[in-house]
Amino acid sequence: MIYRLIAVALTTLVINIPMGYWREGVRKFSPAWFVAVHTAVPLVVLMRHKSHIGFAWYTYPPMVLCYFGGQFIGARYRRRKMAAVQESGVTAELFARSGKDSS
Repeated sequence: MIYRLIAVALTTLVINIPMGYWREGVRKFSPAWFVAVHTAVPLVVLMRHKSHIGFAWYTYPPMVLCYFGGQFIGARYRRRKMAAVQESGVTAELFARSGKDSS
């Protein structure tokens, strides 16, 4: 049981990294922001159900930590990437227009 919980929690973390990256690039509380934050919820619920870890109280702390940890890691990666782009002399506008990073 504990190994399944760890596997689902780590998968949740990995799923939320790109969601956090996306969330950092959109206006806060916009429709895109809500989608970026909540897109992974059905996937997490499905993983919990299919792995039979259920919804016992002791499963919530690691799941919540990994959910928001993935969001945090993704957002932090985007901030650092944009800071590096700005330091290199390329404007964020040109970088976004090139198709490498869409905001």
